[in-house]
Amino acid sequence: MKPTVQPTVQPTETELMLKGYGLTTAEMVYRMPDYRNVLNTFVWQDYDLAPDYPRLFDFIEFWQDQIEGPLHSVRFVHRKLISPGEWRNVTGEFTYH
Repeated sequence: MKPTVQPTVQPTETELMLKGYGLTTAEMVYRMPDYRNVLNTFVWQDYDLAPDYPRLFDFIEFWQDQIEGPLHSVRFVHRKLISPGEWRNVTGEFTYH
């Protein structure tokens, strides 16, 4: 009998936000491989954890290993979309006239 492989379930955006993830947007300026004097821009966006930013740094490592255009600079911003005071567990809701 073959062993079954369990599919990996990706968490939803809401689950990530509840775990403390925020939206990280990075602007990467890189040099064109054939024209070193030409700079181009790439914008990357994903949910990530501050202050370590593991997904951002994984992407930068991927870029350096797999993409021919060397990075010139990286700027990024991070914003938590749900803060602890904005989330509460509601077990029921009704409208009363």
